[in-house]
Amino acid sequence: MDVIALPFNRFLGLEPAETDSGFLVTLPGSPHFTNHLNTVHASALFAVAEAGSGAFLLETLGNVSGYVPVVRRMDSKFRKPVKGRIWARASAAPGSLEQAMNDLNAKGRALINVSVEVVDENGVVALSSAVEWFIAREKEQRA
Repeated sequence: MDVIALPFNRFLGLEPAETDSGFLVTLPGSPHFTNHLNTVHASALFAVAEAGSGAFLLETLGNVSGYVPVVRRMDSKFRKPVKGRIWARASAAPGSLEQAMNDLNAKGRALINVSVEVVDENGVVALSSAVEWFIAREKEQRA
């Protein structure tokens, strides 16, 4: 799965961040993503945070084919208004990914919490989010 290839993210024009930049996804600056204050709209910030958290899961968990991840909860705080291109970076608490993999193997499902920041080109944090992902084993399709 490629987060950038999802229809909504393609529609927005999300791009993968440069390798080794510390960021996961980026959204180019555009007048289409601004609000009434001429800063990046809250919905654009939110979309970049969600996509960044998904990219983080895929990057850190590796191949989890046979499982379906969905966002269960997302708590966000808008910090500072920004303009132009924005990027997402993400992290998880130490040991939480290993615990999630153990839960997936034992129970077929797991919850994983991912922390995300969305920043501008100057490193100003526009949004910080806590994203709770629910991952469950895919149900077999019956003919």
